[in-house]
Amino acid sequence: MKFRKTTLAGVLVVEPDVHRDARGFFLESYHEEKYQAGGIAERFVQDNHSCSKRGTLRGLHAQLGPAQGKLVRVVRGEILDVAVDVRTGSPTFGQHHAETLDADAHRQLWIPEGFLHGFLVLSEEAEVEYKVTTPYSPSGEIAVAWNDPEIAIPWPETDPTVSERDAAAPPLSAVRSRLASS
Repeated sequence: MKFRKTTLAGVLVVEPDVHRDARGFFLESYHEEKYQAGGIAERFVQDNHSCSKRGTLRGLHAQLGPAQGKLVRVVRGEILDVAVDVRTGSPTFGQHHAETLDADAHRQLWIPEGFLHGFLVLSEEAEVEYKVTTPYSPSGEIAVAWNDPEIAIPWPETDPTVSERDAAAPPLSAVRSRLASS
């Protein structure tokens, strides 16, 4: 198992050992001791599963109080998964890391507390599973515009399918004061 650092401190790409043979494959999608040794020591309290059609963009979302870390993987299809640093005082504030995740490679993306998260479905359909460190709290969630020019994510889709809430999400500059107070 490999844990690869990204340009954003704390965001990691996990490359599990995949054992393949004529029957298919086997992998450990999570192993507490190995993940702790690789830099992910958080405790997970909930697993989530979503299914989305090609061109669907979910995000950009973060949970502030209580903050939430996510360990994301794709079990069917392919997505472009994105983390955006919104830790006040961070030297990489507003910067993003994008990683293609798919069911064949089995890579995972660890997104710690203090980051926005979003993904775009690149395949006909994608099923995404992610572990979280705190339960969902509607009052603690923020959303930021997926196409905010300040963040400048080069999404490969210019007209994605988004929820009404995500379509109305404000730019990062409009939520800075809420980030500073969390």
